[in-house]
Amino acid sequence: MQKYNFEVKEEEAGERIDKFLANKINDFSRSYVQTLIENKDVQVNNNEVQNSYKIKKCDIIVIEVEEKETKVKAVAMPLDIIYEDDDIIVINKNSDRVVHPAPGHHNDTIVNALLAHADDLSAINGIKRPGIVHRLDKDTSGLLIAAKTNRAHKELARQFKKREVDKYYLALLDGILPYKKGKIDAPIGRNPNDRKKMAVRKRKSKRALSRFKTLETFKEHTLVEVKIETGRTHQIRVHFSYLGYPVTGDKKYGSKNKPAAERQLLHAKKIVIKHPKTGEKITFEADLKDDFRLILAKLRNEK
Repeated sequence: MQKYNFEVKEEEAGERIDKFLANKINDFSRSYVQTLIENKDVQVNNNEVQNSYKIKKCDIIVIEVEEKETKVKAVAMPLDIIYEDDDIIVINKNSDRVVHPAPGHHNDTIVNALLAHADDLSAINGIKRPGIVHRLDKDTSGLLIAAKTNRAHKELARQFKKREVDKYYLALLDGILPYKKGKIDAPIGRNPNDRKKMAVRKRKSKRALSRFKTLETFKEHTLVEVKIETGRTHQIRVHFSYLGYPVTGDKKYGSKNKPAAERQLLHAKKIVIKHPKTGEKITFEADLKDDFRLILAKLRNEK
């Protein structure tokens, strides 16, 4: 059983409960939340409610979801494959795709597509995450590596754990960043006021280090390349929000969303690994997706 608890803050009052919960829980779609409410899996102050219920300050919302370990279906979907051999598959992930099945996303994930594409995937992470060595947030695009064999999976996981993998991202930031290059060495932990968010904090946190350089400056935005030395949840998004320059389109961490972006403009551009079988150092690069590329073109025209 998976359980979620929320207490409604003053500024959140007045919103429909289905919309509120879909925004709070990244893996839940609004339609899935509505199904949970109809099935009486959602309670407010120990009472059942309807989808149209408007939440009030200090409401206590509890969700209980029965988790069932069922076999994931293979579903044929387009995959932007950068590289593939007998051991690994490297894809350029679309920003609208969840990596592995979760509540509200059962048959439309990267894992579903990989199962339809490949005859074998590693089984180390169980039947819900076959082949998945690392992950990207749903709205982040770019490079994702999957393992076909358990041996390849173990070696890649070792490289990620030992920080032997070089990971580079492109991020568009709100505001004019006043630095050509630099590093952000600020520990990250759960936000004590919102468990769905991360925050820079001294206690109950882990070291997080991001190095960056400015690639291009626009009227009200900055394009940066970021190399992350650690892999904390939402690391780049949290670090630049902490500096006062949130990733454009990232409503969770404070973007004003100008120009209009449907998602945070963050892209896993380059990754360097040692091939899990040969040990050869190999570099993969992924082109920007159309939405990111078109916004950059618009900003350049405005300059």
